[in-house]
Amino acid sequence: MDRPKRTPQRHTQPPQTHHPDPQPSPPAPGQPQPNQPEPETPTTAPPTEAAEIRSRALKLLTTREHSRYELWRKLYRRGYPAEAVNTVLDQLATEGLLSEERMLAAYVTERLNKGFGPLRIRAELQAKGLPDTAINPHLNLQDEQCLALMTRIDAGKFGHNPPNDRRTLAKRARFLEYRGFPAHLIARALNTDAEP
Repeated sequence: MDRPKRTPQRHTQPPQTHHPDPQPSPPAPGQPQPNQPEPETPTTAPPTEAAEIRSRALKLLTTREHSRYELWRKLYRRGYPAEAVNTVLDQLATEGLLSEERMLAAYVTERLNKGFGPLRIRAELQAKGLPDTAINPHLNLQDEQCLALMTRIDAGKFGHNPPNDRRTLAKRARFLEYRGFPAHLIARALNTDAEP
């Protein structure tokens, strides 16, 4: 009985499939993604770009002191790469041209002189990217200091006469709360005027 002829099997390697490296998704508008740079983006900014970033940063700093986060956000929104901005800001901080300590001292003094209380000033500084650990040494007001400031602000807005009814009293309390003073100190400041 004839056996069927066996076709010799060829041992071939499976085709090599090339899997290209996945491309990072572009950052969403207004959202920095410094850990996912575009492949063609260099790790350091070209000298001309770095000089331009520095020039813009210095121009902003001559108008007023900025927190690092404020400055970074303004420059990033102009289209500069996040890492390039960070590099320039590091240099400015090393040179003492960017100082959050100096910014905090100037900002707190200015806002207190304009009659704003510690709660509002703290919220404004937090919005500028500053943590409480940095804010606390510059905004450590004693209750008596707050009361003296509140008395001055209240008198400047409503005069030195005490309120003659609860409606006026509530209006003055709301004003001081809006300015950023704590409720327990507002109650102390207006306690003597609490009766209609």
